[in-house]
Amino acid sequence: MTTLEALSTPEVPRAASPSPTPPLVVVVGNPNVGKTSLFNHLTGQNARIGNYPGVTVERRSGTVQLGARSVEVVDVPGTYSLAARSAEEQIALEAILGLGGNPRPSLCVVVVDAGQIARNLYLVVQLIELGVPLLVAVNMIDEVRDDPPNLEALSRVLGVPCVATDGRRGVGLPALREAIARALSDAPRSTVAIPYPNELLADLEGIREVLPAEWTSGGAREQALALWALSSIEPDDELEGIPDALRRRCLDVRERAERAGRDLDLEIVGSRYAFVDRILPELYARVNVHPPKRKTSERIDRVLLHPVLGFVVFIAVMLVVFQALFTWSEPMIGWIEAGFGGLAAVLAEHVPEGIVRDFLVQGVIGGVGNVVVFLPQILLLFFFIGLLEDSGYMARIAYLMDRVMKALGLHGRAFIPMLSGFACAVPAILATRTMEQKRDRLLTMMVIPLMTCSARLPVYGLIIAALFPPTTVLGGLPLQATLMVGMYLFSMLTTLIAAGVLGRTVIRGRRIPLLLELPPYRMPNLLGTLRLMRERAFVFLREAGTVILACTVVLWALLSFPKPPEPADAGPAPAAAVVEADANAPAAITPIEHSIGGRIGKAIEPVIEPLGFDWKLGIGIIGAFAAREVFVSTMGLVYGLEDLDDEAVPLRERMRAEVTTHGRPRYTPLVGLSLMVFFALSCQCMSTLAVVRRETRSFRWPLFMFVYMTGLAYVSSLLVYQGGRLLGL
Repeated sequence: MTTLEALSTPEVPRAASPSPTPPLVVVVGNPNVGKTSLFNHLTGQNARIGNYPGVTVERRSGTVQLGARSVEVVDVPGTYSLAARSAEEQIALEAILGLGGNPRPSLCVVVVDAGQIARNLYLVVQLIELGVPLLVAVNMIDEVRDDPPNLEALSRVLGVPCVATDGRRGVGLPALREAIARALSDAPRSTVAIPYPNELLADLEGIREVLPAEWTSGGAREQALALWALSSIEPDDELEGIPDALRRRCLDVRERAERAGRDLDLEIVGSRYAFVDRILPELYARVNVHPPKRKTSERIDRVLLHPVLGFVVFIAVMLVVFQALFTWSEPMIGWIEAGFGGLAAVLAEHVPEGIVRDFLVQGVIGGVGNVVVFLPQILLLFFFIGLLEDSGYMARIAYLMDRVMKALGLHGRAFIPMLSGFACAVPAILATRTMEQKRDRLLTMMVIPLMTCSARLPVYGLIIAALFPPTTVLGGLPLQATLMVGMYLFSMLTTLIAAGVLGRTVIRGRRIPLLLELPPYRMPNLLGTLRLMRERAFVFLREAGTVILACTVVLWALLSFPKPPEPADAGPAPAAAVVEADANAPAAITPIEHSIGGRIGKAIEPVIEPLGFDWKLGIGIIGAFAAREVFVSTMGLVYGLEDLDDEAVPLRERMRAEVTTHGRPRYTPLVGLSLMVFFALSCQCMSTLAVVRRETRSFRWPLFMFVYMTGLAYVSSLLVYQGGRLLGL
């Protein structure tokens, strides 16, 4: 992403037009201060929010009507400063300053946390230095009722309007709208006088000399741009679009300062925070100018962040969640199965026999219906994820895992996108933009697909329900929930090991310390969680009605054609003749084995047989490379086409009843475990490969991901199955 090359283009005044573009308002602030909540209230949208940093990774746009004026509002990723050392900070910087092809905003609404005024004002000071028109929204005002900041004093000191808001409940929104309307009519601009050290000012003069003429507008903005360049340009930075002369001058200044024993970052940051500390006594009535720490959060953190107890609690939480996925969803799954079974029976009764009925009953109902039955489990999964995010526990898990990830050479912040991978790998890969180093972003992208996403849940749910009885193990633990937790822990462990191996071989680089804000514990926003569940249900059903349906139709055709030839001496009882025939005779080949899909399954069976898979599972695995959920619909097709005369029987019961020619169960628990390991490790998601291609701008890395994950899945599944057989399982 180009950071500065847009600055080399002179600002062109907007030409008058009959339909002028609406004013642009950018909502900016530190991570996890409630920017997106205010954005949702202003625009009426339902953008995702969460009580942990890094939720917003791309700019969002909406409109708000202020009287007769329509205003465009843009929500950008959270940023602690304008240093732009990560991809999300670059997005925020370009939106704020109108760089990278973005229009220059008419106003910036800076959202600050009322309980963290000192830290949040650092960004406000930077924006004031750059001459950006500002309005400050002091959010989460409800959390500092005992000692709220004096907003009149804050407005007087900064020279910009300040409004108190509570984004979670929509408090203060009318006042915020009015303040935005007034600010757009008379854009507030302010200046702050920060006494930087004389040595630093001399360095800035040298940098101002090499600033391109197109960037400069004189005065404080020039000095602010020089400060931006000096604080951002480092020997190992990844910024693009910086003129060579400017880069050389900044690096020379840094080198001279280092030889003189000066810390430039401390001089810049320290001067700004010194200014903030000087104004804080004017904002609070009490001697203690900083709000007291949240004692409840500290007490809970003593347990949840404990090196041993923290992991015990995490595993216990996972066990409860996945036991609930089975017990709570089972009645709803039964209702959906009964509904689709009844619909199939009605169609079979009223639609004339032929290809149309086969397509509707076996293709659409049998294929898509077997996937939709897992919607209750997926909704419950997102319900619990929403609760964990809103409560603030997600950030604690990332902090806890940093102790493990240090040894693997990976940044602890990478675990937040990894946790997002429990829902879906695509937004999780986008969330890697919150990481500063390109190496860390790339390494995290390469291992995120190993996390167990919601698309694997239908596969695990089918296999566990079909092949593992609902008994207890290890002194009372439910077997099915324990297996599900085990698969999630297995995916986490494999992800960390893969990160350690890749980080020391293919993707090497230095590790930087973890800097992670731990948000306070809050009561989850049930309305927001329900919105998340609704959105995910819509996405899942849309995929079921489009991608999965399309794949199911193609697979139904492959499994239905060509039809086997009719026996030349067809008599009154051809079925009996087939049964009495030799098992190796051509007449014994079932219609599905004669089809193109069946032949493909038979062709790959020698390759997958060492894993414990037969040709039927092979067909399902091939279909799953389009989308993992397609495995379930494919297996539904296989059994629906093979057992044409059976009544509607759930797929899991059909798989459980499958036997070999010797009368033994074809799909044993060992086969099921091998199959789950294969799905846990293989890269069976075209959308994931596509987003990796977009983020890395190369085909090399998605190809590498596909090859290494598929190879890892095959070898691991082979070891599980063959090792289990040696142990007599």
